Amino acid sequence: MAEAYLTVEALTKYIKRKFEADPYLRKVYVKGELSNVKLHSSGHLYFTLKDDKAQIKGIMYARNAEKIKFHVENGMNVLIEGDVNVYERSGSYQFYATTLEPDGVGSLYLAFEQLKEQLTKEGLFEQRFKQPIVKYPRAIGVVTATTGAAIRDICTTLQRHYPLANVYIFPTLVQGERAAKSIVKSIRQANTMNDIDTLIIGRGGGSIEDLWAFNEEIVARAIFESRIPIISGVGHETDTTIADFAADLRAPTPTGAAKMAVPDVLDLQQYVRSLEMRVVQTTRVQLERATSRLKKVTTSYPMMYPERLYRPFEERLARLEQQQQRAYERRIEREQQRLARLESSIMRSMPLQQVHYEAQRLANLERRLAQAATQQLQHKQRQFDTMVRTMSALNPLSVMERGYSIVYNKQREVIASTQQVVEGETLTIAVADGQIAATVLNIAQKEE
Repeated sequence: MAEAYLTVEALTKYIKRKFEADPYLRKVYVKGELSNVKLHSSGHLYFTLKDDKAQIKGIMYARNAEKIKFHVENGMNVLIEGDVNVYERSGSYQFYATTLEPDGVGSLYLAFEQLKEQLTKEGLFEQRFKQPIVKYPRAIGVVTATTGAAIRDICTTLQRHYPLANVYIFPTLVQGERAAKSIVKSIRQANTMNDIDTLIIGRGGGSIEDLWAFNEEIVARAIFESRIPIISGVGHETDTTIADFAADLRAPTPTGAAKMAVPDVLDLQQYVRSLEMRVVQTTRVQLERATSRLKKVTTSYPMMYPERLYRPFEERLARLEQQQQRAYERRIEREQQRLARLESSIMRSMPLQQVHYEAQRLANLERRLAQAATQQLQHKQRQFDTMVRTMSALNPLSVMERGYSIVYNKQREVIASTQQVVEGETLTIAVADGQIAATVLNIAQKEE
C-alpha cells in the first residue's frame, strides 16, 4: 500500500511536465502592475505581477534583463512576454519573462525620461558646468562615423568657414549595441591630445532607435568629464538626446555644430580690415600729437636756454662736495680718537704691566687664602672642643664615676626591672673601677 504514495519531488516533477506540455503556457502575454521589484547582483530581475484580483511571481534572467533600456520600478504597468512553469524547490509556479515593455508609453521614451531626470538631479546639465567654446580654435576633433553625410557636411563646413584649424577625425560607431562604448572611447582618446580645442560629436538624422547610442548614460558622463568643450550635433533640429543636454553647446544639426565651432572667415576678414583702419587712424592721431608735442618742446624756454637747465644741478653738486669734505674730516677725527684709545689699551696690555698686575693680584689672593685658612682652622677647633664635651657628658663611664652602676644577669642582659630576676639568682654589678658578684636575697617591687 505504501507504494501508492508519491514523493514530493515526484509530484512536483509531474506537475512541472504538465506545465511544460501545455502549449498555452509556452508563450504567454500578460499585463499588470509590478511590485516587489528586485534586481539581484547576478543581474536577474525578480518581481511580482499583479492586478486587482490576483498576483504571480516572476523572474527575468540577466541575459534578457540587460536588454531593458529603462529602470524597472514598483507600481509600473507593464506588458510582459514569457512562459509559465513550476519552480521545483518551492513547489510554486511563476512567470519566466523574456521581454518587458511599459504599458502605454514606449520603453525607449520612458528610459530617456528616467535617465534625463536622474542626471538632472545629479547636476550634469547645470549651466555652471558648461565650458566656453574656444573662439579661434587651433584644432577641432570630430567624433562620428567615417561614412555618411554627417562627416562630409562637418568637414566641408569647417573648411569653408575656417580653413586655419586642423581637423582630427575619430572614426566612431554611432548606431547599434556597441555604438555607446565606441563614442566614449573616441571622446577619451580626443582628451589625450593636448592641441584639440573643441570636440564635435554627432551623426545624421534617424529614428529614436538609430539615435539611441547618444541617450546612453556612459556617453553623457563621458561628455561631462571631458576637459575639451563639446558641441553636440545629433540628428535633425527636432531630435533631442541626452548628449545634447550634457554637451557644453547643442547644435540643431552636424552642419550647425561645425558652424558653431569656428568663426566665419568672411567675418574675420572684415574684422581684420576694421582693425587695420583703426590702427591707421590711431597711428595718424598719435603721430599728430607727437609732432605737436615736439614743436612745443623745441620752442620751450628750457630748450632755448639749456644752460639754465643744469645750473641748479651744478649748485647741488657743489653743496654735496662740501658736505662730503666735512664728513671726510669728521671721519678722520673719529678714527684718530679711536687710534689713541687703542694705543692706551695696548700700553695697559704690555707684558711687564701685566706681570706687575698679576703679581699684585697673587699677593692679595695669598693674603686672603691665609686669612681664610686661619678662620677655618679656628672654626674646626671650636667644633672639636664642643664634640669632646658632648661625648664626655654622654659617656656611661662618666656617669658611673658619680656612683651609678649597671646590673647584668648570667646572659649579660641588663637588668632594668624586678621581673627579670628571681631570688637566689647570681648577678654581676658593674661599677666605675670593676665588677661585683651578688646574690638576690629578696625582691621588693615598687608600689604604685
